[in-house]
Amino acid sequence: MGKEDLRGVERACRKPRGAGELCAPLQILHLLAGGAGAFACQRANFSSPARRAVLAYCAKLDFSLARSTTSKVGFSGACLNPKPAPRKMRHAAVLAALVLLSVGCAKKEEKEAEPIVPVQVSPAQTESIRRIVEADGILYPRNQASVMPKISAPVRSFYVNRGDHVRQGQLLALLENRDLAAAAQESKGQWNQAEANYRSTTAAAVPEQVIKAQADVKANKEALDAAKKVYENRQKLYKEGALASKLVDDAQVAYVQARSQYDTAQQHLEALQSVGKQEQIKTAEAQVETAKAHYQGSEAQLSYSEIRSPISGVIADRAVYPGEMANTGSPLLTVMDVSRVVARANIPQGQAGYLKVGDPATVTQTDSAEKLAGKVIVVSPAVDPSSTTVQVWVETANPGERLKPGITVHVSIVAAVIDHAVVVPPAALLPAEDGSTQVIVVGADSVAHARKIETGVREADKVQVVEGLKPGEQVVTVGGLGVDDGTKVRVEKPAAEKADEKPEAEKPAAEKPEAKKPAAGEKAEP
Repeated sequence: MGKEDLRGVERACRKPRGAGELCAPLQILHLLAGGAGAFACQRANFSSPARRAVLAYCAKLDFSLARSTTSKVGFSGACLNPKPAPRKMRHAAVLAALVLLSVGCAKKEEKEAEPIVPVQVSPAQTESIRRIVEADGILYPRNQASVMPKISAPVRSFYVNRGDHVRQGQLLALLENRDLAAAAQESKGQWNQAEANYRSTTAAAVPEQVIKAQADVKANKEALDAAKKVYENRQKLYKEGALASKLVDDAQVAYVQARSQYDTAQQHLEALQSVGKQEQIKTAEAQVETAKAHYQGSEAQLSYSEIRSPISGVIADRAVYPGEMANTGSPLLTVMDVSRVVARANIPQGQAGYLKVGDPATVTQTDSAEKLAGKVIVVSPAVDPSSTTVQVWVETANPGERLKPGITVHVSIVAAVIDHAVVVPPAALLPAEDGSTQVIVVGADSVAHARKIETGVREADKVQVVEGLKPGEQVVTVGGLGVDDGTKVRVEKPAAEKADEKPEAEKPAAEKPEAKKPAAGEKAEP
């Protein structure tokens, strides 16, 4: 390279456009062409590739690099060589510097070109969207019973084992009950004896006191009749003058006394016949009732030795073995009804206000994708003070009893359905500088505009836009991150649509239309 060439490069470097990137190559050209062993470039604004090229030149020329600073304004340093470089090496370095010069100029031109960003868009649509409340919960059986014996006795035998399905009222276990059976038999005998006494009391003859009272009434009746007859005769004789009045008065007194005694005997007989007999019958009847109650209590104690299932379900636990003592207050067996299960989830207060009994829901096991349909059966009227949440129960069927009580499940409850909502894909939502939510809207002029929006209900594949967007507007779903307001964009179709739009030559033979076969006597078209 001659001096004229170097001067041309120097003039190009002095121009404002090349002053940044061409400083280092120009210094290298000057120094290498003059055969010097050092170069220096102060405040040279060249990029990392250029910097790496300078280092490569130094290493190729067997120079040692002493670098002082590297910053945004450039790179400054010295490349020292104790001896002049050979001519061939200097020519190679000059050519490399020219290559670096061309790279710097190309970069400057790229910066001046306005970029067009490829993006994918989707229109804002008007659809129905569901308000879904989601939470994790624990699974419980629909019904559960811990069977506890009412008496303490050794277990004679078990008729079921853990995992067996039982029905309501089925005999599960038998406790030692021979003493209870004997006590029940004794009570039954006492009851039979009381019933026999009752029958004899109601069907027996008139008691002795009643007979004596009847006799007294009869005697007093005869005495009354005799006294009356004497009184009447004496009164007749007194009227005829044949008898003194004193005798008439004595007969009258005797008659009155006889009548009083008769009335007393009659009242006593009536009391014995009514009150006495009824009291005896009532006493016998009470004895029968007492004996019967004692027998029923003994039978109940005997029945407590038979342990029966209160519900239909499956045996989940059996605490003791045959021969061990079954104590009152301690569960002997546990029966669970797992034909239907209940997920109990704690919902935040703000979301629980949207829920009500009967809302549809789905229950999903954490390690499975299978979803089971259910509904809300309980919304707690009170807030748990420890967690400040509201407990909600969701009941669902358990086909095949695959869901086990105690596992963690995910509950999704549809609280409401919002019609005519403006929705966009979740991928269209981008964070704004102030922390709010924004979307990139592409107009008919293919220019991107950042617009802040207010979101509402969310689903897995769509988000409700409450404010800031109209139906039909195109929002960026792919490639919007980092796109500034006013950037020119190019709308591209998704990869799936591109694959569907195959050229005619790439379509399989089966998809191509068949050529029309020529009729007889006609020539085929070329």
